[in-house]
Amino acid sequence: MTSQNSGHDRYALSFTSGALLTREADIALLLYMDMESRDWNAVRVRLVEENRLQSRTRSSADRIARETVQRLAVFTDCELETLSEASPSERNLLMWVAACRRYAFIGEFAEEVVRERYLLLTPALGYDEFDSFANGKALWHPELVHLKESTRKKLRATVFQMLTEAGLLVGGQIQQAMVSERVYDVLDKREPSDIRFLPMRAPMEAIV
Repeated sequence: MTSQNSGHDRYALSFTSGALLTREADIALLLYMDMESRDWNAVRVRLVEENRLQSRTRSSADRIARETVQRLAVFTDCELETLSEASPSERNLLMWVAACRRYAFIGEFAEEVVRERYLLLTPALGYDEFDSFANGKALWHPELVHLKESTRKKLRATVFQMLTEAGLLVGGQIQQAMVSERVYDVLDKREPSDIRFLPMRAPMEAIV
């Protein structure tokens, strides 16, 4: 299976500020779409200065706003239109895809473990599978070797929280991703197709 990180660049691992950030993304997206400039940096500034995300501290507001904007910025304006019009469950799935695009580590886990186990009819997914995946990647990514154990546990917990919020993991079992034909088509336009991030047998399981 082709890796997103075939050049073995260092993994970005700064994804522990929140989980899917769907609520935050909804707020940021409204600001973005109301702006003539369509400037994500301006959106981030307004999120922080106006405390749109209702964070308790300035540092927390800045961190979550930056993370939210970085994930939304992986989408084209056409994809953002789809995100804004999607159902709540589809918005969660699209924010999972955003995390997969933004972070190669999450994207490869989604493709090589989550979807692969679903396709092989072995839907049980627990921390052991995550640890095995991370250990295998550590052969090519020394930044994983040097992680503190507490940091590794936080990364693992965040990924599993994302999967749960996206409706892709319930009771330790991988769930089929349910997307409309429109959302499927938007994701499938990418090269390679972003359907690879979702546990589904394309294209039969797209909902008309």
